[in-house]
Amino acid sequence: MGEPALKIQLKTLPNAPGVYQYFDEEGTLIYVGKAKNLKKRVSSYFTKTHENGKTRVLVKKIASIKHIVVATETDALLLENNLIKKNKPRYNVLLKDDKTYPWICIKKERFPRVFSTRRVFKDGSEYFGPYTSMKTVYTLLDLIKGLYQLRTCKYDLSPEKIATGKYKVCLEYHLGNCKGACEGLETAKAYDENIVAIREILKGNFKDSLSQFKQQMKQFAEEMQFEEAQQIKEKVEVLENYQAKSTIINPKISNVDVFSIVSDESFGYVNFLQISYGSIIRSHTLEIKKKLDETDLQLLELAITEIRQRFNSNSKELYVPFEVNVGENLKITVPQLGDKKHILDLSIRNAKYFRMDRFKQIKITDPDRHVKRIMAQMKADLHLSEEPRHIECFDNSNIQGTHPVAACVVFKNGKPSKKEYRHFNIKTVVGPDDFASMEEVVYRRYKRLLDEKEPLPQLIIIDGGKGQLSSALKSLDALDLRGKIAIIGIAKRLEELFYPDDPIPLYLDKKSETLKIIQQLRNEAHRFGIEHHRNKRSKTALNTELEGIPGIGDKTIVELLKTFKSVKRIANAKLDELEAVVGVSRAAKIYNYYHTK
Repeated sequence: MGEPALKIQLKTLPNAPGVYQYFDEEGTLIYVGKAKNLKKRVSSYFTKTHENGKTRVLVKKIASIKHIVVATETDALLLENNLIKKNKPRYNVLLKDDKTYPWICIKKERFPRVFSTRRVFKDGSEYFGPYTSMKTVYTLLDLIKGLYQLRTCKYDLSPEKIATGKYKVCLEYHLGNCKGACEGLETAKAYDENIVAIREILKGNFKDSLSQFKQQMKQFAEEMQFEEAQQIKEKVEVLENYQAKSTIINPKISNVDVFSIVSDESFGYVNFLQISYGSIIRSHTLEIKKKLDETDLQLLELAITEIRQRFNSNSKELYVPFEVNVGENLKITVPQLGDKKHILDLSIRNAKYFRMDRFKQIKITDPDRHVKRIMAQMKADLHLSEEPRHIECFDNSNIQGTHPVAACVVFKNGKPSKKEYRHFNIKTVVGPDDFASMEEVVYRRYKRLLDEKEPLPQLIIIDGGKGQLSSALKSLDALDLRGKIAIIGIAKRLEELFYPDDPIPLYLDKKSETLKIIQQLRNEAHRFGIEHHRNKRSKTALNTELEGIPGIGDKTIVELLKTFKSVKRIANAKLDELEAVVGVSRAAKIYNYYHTK
């Protein structure tokens, strides 16, 4: 990838938290980083002079950038760690040592221990995490230790060894922190019931434990053991306040592939997240060109097969936005709420960001494709029979009832065509009558285009509600253009669009590109109309006196003002100075007017 492509990627990064990946010219991942704001963080690499030699070398080697958007900074931290551990990028030296994030382990053994660890072994033990903060781990372990009496020793507590009296209880037993399983003072069944409750707490399910402890607290209070009741109350408060959930930390979700799709008229964008140990270990978005009118279902099924094959995925469960048939022995889940839905929503956000990035890049590199997409989108959004390549928008500027004027702005291929803008001075209407003014200017505009055999627009937009639209329709009827050109009215609330003979307005999505173009059209029409209105008022104020001189027309006034710059200078000018500009006859009229006056 060359320098220009890299610059385009930088321009289109989102202002959102996430993880960025730098690749060299061979496509090798060389650095992974996290950011609160992807655009600011990544741009800083290319705009600052770096003191660190390693960073300078890294920046020289960057050929392309990939990013993954996440919901929070915590998620970014965890995802960064996962990607570094998995890919071991060359320039992540600081995080390539044996530092890892902590997990909580329930050991696979008789009378299981519960402890923190930074190393995960595939020995059948259960691991919960990873946690971003050791403080969180200590809080949970303290909580568990306070709620349940568990052993801390590493003895092999087999029934035979306990029966032979091999072990003796330690200080932990005498302090009340352990029930003495090593001497057979606690059954494995009772101990395992505590482990079940601990497992639920680590999964974020505190409901059972809370009800159990609230019951105990009540019992202590009834027995007047207020200190014990207070201790349990504090633990209940910690349980209630502790938020163990995050998009990425969820031990219940493992070995799952998540797929989502967003699409437009021409392309589908499919995002893939791979979940392992409750963490995202991979994110990839695929752009698929529609050959015919494929549905989202068809595109998603095609992409799932392609992506799973490309990444050698052997996950047995898929989270998808709707039912799919991918012809394999897979569990298909369509999440409706909870953690699974959050992960699917995260995938959809990534697909949307990717689509927006592509739009921005295409706008810069391939304007024709950008225009085609916009036109196809407008045709669909506004229910038109053809693409609105040529749009005209009308606006009345009738301020305080003086100098009624109107403006017509022209957009070609979604862009202003300023040389085709037109102003109209209202001729047939006396006084401020917006409806009659609209009828006049629409008639004059299209009568002229028809007479001069100029091309007509595919869409007319009238700035005003139903009344203005009706007025414009009268003119189209008079010119026999009704039904030949699509026409809509925009109310003051911009997203309300009115169609002929339809009392119910169409509402557009506030974020849609179609609405943005309509907004731009209306703003241009306002600007252009008001500019003309101001000019006319200024000119009137300036010219009133000169226009009052018999035999002096507009052209003469313009010539005089060009030369003398003001009415006062014209009034004070000598006869020969006036003759040099407008000739003997008109100079005499002007000179006599001011001097006899």
